Amino acid sequence: MRTRYKGTPKAVRALGAFVALQRAADSVIAATQEEIERAKLTPSQFGVLEALLHLGPLCAKDLARKILRSKGNLTLVIENLEKSGLVARTARADDRRFLTVDLTGKGRRLIAGMFPRHARLIEESFGVLTPKEQEELRRLCRKLGKAQG
Repeated sequence: MRTRYKGTPKAVRALGAFVALQRAADSVIAATQEEIERAKLTPSQFGVLEALLHLGPLCAKDLARKILRSKGNLTLVIENLEKSGLVARTARADDRRFLTVDLTGKGRRLIAGMFPRHARLIEESFGVLTPKEQEELRRLCRKLGKAQG
């Protein structure tokens, strides 16, 4: 649906692209959300578990950057994952103020079991695009994201 905003052609075009991007993202997220909710996780919690699965132990600052959340928001997410027994925080031997977050055995089993299905759902969602279109979309999204800061 085209926007009904009566701004400049440049603004109308940008707004239309934004709405299309948002709707497409919402659609793909909806396709993957059921699995995350079934595991009683929030999207941020899933993001933390997935990052730890693929990147290994990380400090909260690096985790926040990887999943695009503020460090303050991430503290609560990590605390809740820790209460659920899915992650553990450990102080570094050389600097006890520096905490590293890692998966517990329970957390690793959960995310390792979930992630292949999650990846398949994303693959199915993106199947409407050719491989070349998928690569172009990735390139454009990266360009847009880097321009924001």
